Amino acid sequence: MSDDKDPKILVDTTDDVVKHELRGMYQSWFLDYASYVILERAVPHIDDGLKPVQRRILHSMKLLDDGRFNKVANIVGNTMQFHPHGDASIYEALVQLGQKDLLVETQGNWGNILTGAGAAAGRYIEARLSHFAMDVVFNPKVTEWTLSYDGRKKEPVTFPMKFPLLLSQGVEGIAVGLSSKILPHNFNEIIDAAIAHLKGEEFTLYPDFPTGGSIDVSRYNDGERGGSVRIRAKIEKVDNKTLAITEIPYGKTTATLIESILKAFESGKIKIRKVDDNTAETANILVHLLPGTSSDRTIDALYAFTDCEVSVSPNCCVISEKKPHFIGVSDVLRHNVEHTRSILGKELEIQLGEVREQLHFASLERIFIEERIYKDKEYEESENREQAIAHIHRRLEPWAPKLIRPVTDDDIIRLFEIKMGRILKFNSRKSEEQIAAYLERIEELNGHLAHLTEYTIDWYKRLKSKYGASYPRLTQIRSFDNIQAATVAEANEKLYINREEGFIGTSLKKDEFLCNCSSIDDVIIFYKDGRYKVVKVQEKLSVGKGVIHVDVFKRNDERTIYNVIYQDGKGGTYYMKRFRVTGVTRDKEYNLTPGKPGTKVKYFTANPNGEAEVVKVTLKPKLRLKTLQFDIDFSELAIKGRGALGNIVTRNEVHSFTKKSDGVSTLGGRDVWFDPDVNRLNYDGRGNYLGEFNSGDLVLVIMKSGEYYTSTFDASNHYPENILRIEKYNSHKAWTAILNDADQGYPYLKRFTFEPTTKPQRYLGENENSTLILLSDAAGLRVEVTYAGADSVRPPLEVVAREFVAVKSYKAKGKRLTTYAIDSVTELEPLEDPEIGEEFEEESDENTTRENATEEFIEKSDDEIRDELTGQTRLFE
Repeated sequence: MSDDKDPKILVDTTDDVVKHELRGMYQSWFLDYASYVILERAVPHIDDGLKPVQRRILHSMKLLDDGRFNKVANIVGNTMQFHPHGDASIYEALVQLGQKDLLVETQGNWGNILTGAGAAAGRYIEARLSHFAMDVVFNPKVTEWTLSYDGRKKEPVTFPMKFPLLLSQGVEGIAVGLSSKILPHNFNEIIDAAIAHLKGEEFTLYPDFPTGGSIDVSRYNDGERGGSVRIRAKIEKVDNKTLAITEIPYGKTTATLIESILKAFESGKIKIRKVDDNTAETANILVHLLPGTSSDRTIDALYAFTDCEVSVSPNCCVISEKKPHFIGVSDVLRHNVEHTRSILGKELEIQLGEVREQLHFASLERIFIEERIYKDKEYEESENREQAIAHIHRRLEPWAPKLIRPVTDDDIIRLFEIKMGRILKFNSRKSEEQIAAYLERIEELNGHLAHLTEYTIDWYKRLKSKYGASYPRLTQIRSFDNIQAATVAEANEKLYINREEGFIGTSLKKDEFLCNCSSIDDVIIFYKDGRYKVVKVQEKLSVGKGVIHVDVFKRNDERTIYNVIYQDGKGGTYYMKRFRVTGVTRDKEYNLTPGKPGTKVKYFTANPNGEAEVVKVTLKPKLRLKTLQFDIDFSELAIKGRGALGNIVTRNEVHSFTKKSDGVSTLGGRDVWFDPDVNRLNYDGRGNYLGEFNSGDLVLVIMKSGEYYTSTFDASNHYPENILRIEKYNSHKAWTAILNDADQGYPYLKRFTFEPTTKPQRYLGENENSTLILLSDAAGLRVEVTYAGADSVRPPLEVVAREFVAVKSYKAKGKRLTTYAIDSVTELEPLEDPEIGEEFEEESDENTTRENATEEFIEKSDDEIRDELTGQTRLFE
C-alpha cells in the first residue's frame, strides 16, 4: 500500500508496471457480487413469492409432470439445467417446499419440522406438483420467459402466480448487506384479506405457524423492519407433577427446545426431574417436576428461561423492479391481489381471442359447406392454389360483414384441409348450436372482463372453497403477560452470611443461613447505621460489618413494609417510621436516616404484607422520670417515603425496644383483577375486577365443561381457556343451574352452593355427557321455558327457582324441570329478594362507618399523633 487514503496494488506485466486502484476494483466486483446474491439467490420476488432456485425447481417439475411421482434425485438433476449452483442447494430448497405442504406433494421420508429430523436421500423420496400448484402457478401463455444461464433452455422470469404465495409460505434469506424474513400467514385469512382489499375494505394479517403455539402480535408492525412478535409453546398440565409441551415455537425443534430446558435446569433456574420426548406426528414433550415444585411457577420459568418463548423480528424485503424493497405484508398482499387481477384479465383476454377464432372458423366452415363453395366449377378448375384462394376470397365477400374479422389466406388454407368425411357429416343444426355456444361464451368472457374485480373475488372464493379446509389456523393470537425472570426463577440456592468477616454468598455453607434464593436474584441489605443497598446474589461478596437484615429484593414491591426505630445521631432523639423500598439502583448506597454521625437503628422488622406490631419501650431511669415503660403501635403510623424523618418516640435514653404483640396488615385487602387476554390474575387494574381479597379468600373458577374449582389469588396462577365464570368465592352464594341430564334424558333444575376444592369437580353430575343450559347466581331467578316439536303448541312455562327447589349440595341431582321437549330457556327479570337487600344495606352501613373512622384518623394533626405515641413521657419533659 502506498497511501492509506488512496490504496493501490502494483501488478508486474512483462516489462511494464501497471497500477490498479483497489477502490475501483472493490466497488465494481463487490457491487456485482452483492447485486447477484440479492437478485438471484436470497431474496424472493414480489410477483410470485419465489426465490430463483424455487422457481427453477417448479419449472423443472412442470416439464417432468405426467401426473405421477418423480424421484427427487431426478428432479434435482433436471433442475441443474437451469440452476448453476449444484445439487445440494436444489435438494435443500425442494425439501423445504415439500415440508410446507402447499405446492409439492411428497412421498417417503421428508423429515420432520417438529423434531428437526432431515429428509431421506433424493434417491429414496418422491415428489410431484400439487393440484393447488397446477391451479395457481402455471400458464405459459401469460408467462414472461428468458434464457437459462447457458442459453440452451428457456425459463420463466416469474410465474403468473394467482395467489399471495409469499405470505402463505413465508421466507427467510440472508444476502449481502440485507436480509429478508417474512413469516408465514394463514391460507384462509390471506384469501379473506384479498377479498377485503378488492371490496375496498380494511384488513389485518397476522402470522400463523405450522408448529402451532401462540403469538403476541402487539408489536408486529405489519411485518416491517423494527417490529417483533413473541411466540410461545403450548404448555399443558398433565397433573401436578407433569407438564406437556404439545406445540412448539416457530423456528425451533423439540431437540433445541429440550436442550434449552436442560440448560436452564443445569443453571438452577428451574426444578425438574427429567424430560421425555414423545414427539411423532405432533409435538409431545413431557417435563417431570420434582416433588414440591409449583407447576404454575415452572410454566412461567419455562417461558422466561427457555426457548418455550422466543422473540422474532420480521423484515419484509422483496425484489420489485429489479431491486430490493422494504415494505409491509399488507403492501405485499395488495400488490399480489392487483397482480392476480391483471393475470386473470390477461387469461380472459386470451380465452376471448381463442373463442373468437373458433367462432370465426366455425362461421367460415359453415358458409364453405352450406354454400357448396368446394363444388364451385371455377374453384375446381383453378390451375394453382393462389388462383383457388383468390376465387374463394371473392365468393366469401358477401358474408364478410357477418364475420368477426376479415378472411385471411391462412383461413382459406384451413378450409382446404377439411376432410370429405367432415363435409358429409356436416349438420346445419349442430353447427348453429356450436356457433350459439361460442357467442354465449364470448358474452360470458366479456362480462367477466367488464366486472374483473368481481371475477377476481369469485376466483379467491373458489380457491378457499376448494383448499381452505386443509389449512385451519394453528397459532393462537393472544396477548402475553410480561414474566419477570426474578419472580419465577426457582429458589434452589441458599444464601449465607459471615457477620464477623462481613461476607454474604451462596458458597458460605458453614456460616449462618439467611434465606433461599435463585442465582439471578437481588438481595437488599440493611446496616446498623441506617445504610442499605441492593446487590446481586453471588457465591461470595464482601458487604462489610454491621448488617442487621438481608433478604431477597422484589422490585416494585408495594406490600413489603419496613418498621424502624432509630436514634438520630449519638445521644439524639429516637424516631419511628414505616416505609417501603420499591426501586433502587443496584450497588448504590442509600440511608433510611438523615445520616448524622453516630446514628443507630435500634429496632427493625420487615413485614411482607404490611403488618404493624406493638412495641414496648423501656427507658433508662432518670431523675423526675416516673414512667419507664410505654407502648407504641406502628399501625397508628402512616407509611411514608424512605427519606421521611419519622415520628418522635422519645428524647430520653432508651434501655430496650421489645415487640409486645404481632400486628395485622394495615394495607387492607388486595384488589385483584382477571385479565382474559392472558388468563391470569393481576393487581395492576388490567381486565375484570374480582374484588378485594384478604388472607384466606379464594377465587371461584367455573368452566364450560361443567367443572369448577377454587384457587388462591396468587398472580402466578394459571387458568384454563374454557372459563365460564371467574369471581371471588362466596361460600354462602346460592347458584342455579339448568342442565340436560344425560342419564334421564330430561332437563333438570338444581340450586346449590360451591364448596372449596383445589381439584376440579363436576357440578352437572357424574355423567360427562350432561350439558349446561343456564347458570345464574341471581337470588330471585325466574326463567321462561318454551317447548319444541309437537309440544310447541303448549304455552311457555314460567319457573321461579327458589320456589321450585331448595338449595342443596352441588352433587345433588336437582328436580326435573319438564318431561316435554324444550326449545329454549330464557332468563327473566329476577324477583326482588328483601333478605339480600337488607344484608347489602347492613354491609354498606358498616363500610360507611369504617370509612368515616379512617377519615377521622387521617384528620389528626402531627402533634396529636405525637402526643398519643409519646404519652406521659412528654408530660414529664
